[in-house]
Amino acid sequence: MVVWFSCLDRSQLKVRTKKELFYRFMLPLVVHANTMVLDRRDRLKLMSQTLDNGKTLSATDDKWLREMAVVLRIGKREKIDGIQDNAGLKKVIDQALYHLDVIPAGLVLGQAAYESGYGTSRFAVEGNSLFGQWTFGGDGLVPEQQRKQLGDHRIASYEWPFDSVRGYFINLSSHPAYEDFRRLRAQMKAAGKPLQSMVLADGLKSYSEKGTEYVKTLKGIMRVNNLTVADNAVFRDEPMRFVMGAEDEAEAKKLRARLEEMKKTGEFEKIVERMRLE
Repeated sequence: MVVWFSCLDRSQLKVRTKKELFYRFMLPLVVHANTMVLDRRDRLKLMSQTLDNGKTLSATDDKWLREMAVVLRIGKREKIDGIQDNAGLKKVIDQALYHLDVIPAGLVLGQAAYESGYGTSRFAVEGNSLFGQWTFGGDGLVPEQQRKQLGDHRIASYEWPFDSVRGYFINLSSHPAYEDFRRLRAQMKAAGKPLQSMVLADGLKSYSEKGTEYVKTLKGIMRVNNLTVADNAVFRDEPMRFVMGAEDEAEAKKLRARLEEMKKTGEFEKIVERMRLE
């Protein structure tokens, strides 16, 4: 996997170049997120088999399942913690498998491009916010035209771009507003059909106040940029690599020295660990 960071002034790039760089940057993050989703689905299925065999979950799996259920908004913590029988836990697993599933890369790329202006919006540049997700409670970036009737809403900001991708996946997997999206996805899988970005986009009318017009524009972005070819993208079987850009050789030398220092202190390892989907 390649994770790419650039020091380029994106506002000065030609549109075609800006798009290409943005999609090349984003796709590995999206594929990584979907890989993590599949890993967690595999774990849920193994836990389901354990319960079907009349066995109890390990303490580690039990705790993990309950945390997952809260994150996915399957139930409030008090309700989830109150489930003590295997039948109840089995229902939680089934619901988790319904909520947590793959999101076709073409759809993710299209929304990221739409919401962030191909990574050039103020929210993307200042807060790695690639999907325009709202937050309340004082954190995040304040919109220039904040609507007072909606309260102190802000645009969620993130330390790393992948944090924004992770937040987007959790949002579509858990928020009641995207039940149509999850229902369409489940129906396609039940019918044995491949998950298609163009079809699933119809479940995102609630993503914006523009509703149907939002979906129409999103589909246009995916169509013009041929993003659906990425729907089934997977990683090659090769080690993870980090590619970082520098403006000149002097900056590259400083960057290499900084990376070596980060490896010695353990900071680099912590960054890699934080890029997981947990």
